[in-house]
Amino acid sequence: MARRILIVEDNALAAGALQALLETGGYVVHIAHSVEAAIDACSGEATDLMLLDLTLPDGDGLSVLPAVAAIGRLPTTTVALTGHDDPIITARCRAAGCHDVLLKPVPARELLARAAAWLA
Repeated sequence: MARRILIVEDNALAAGALQALLETGGYVVHIAHSVEAAIDACSGEATDLMLLDLTLPDGDGLSVLPAVAAIGRLPTTTVALTGHDDPIITARCRAAGCHDVLLKPVPARELLARAAAWLA
């Protein structure tokens, strides 16, 4: 069975590019463009990997984690995506439960290799 990835990204172009890339790797990919949509998406099928943008139109992306934890639907692995190379942000993401933090834009080859490792 193909692994399920949820991309939480408000930029439709970026989300679409990530989706196309990850689908070439054989993953089932879904997109959420907001905190609310991400929580709804996690409420359904189990998510193996969530790529979580920190800046969303309806709030801080990290607020998705306690909300889905409260309903027992945390993804197996969550990776934060940020445009800011800042150790304080990285520490905040890790404290919130992110397994890794990637600086956007993530090179395609690197993302596919990391996704394979996270989902192994």
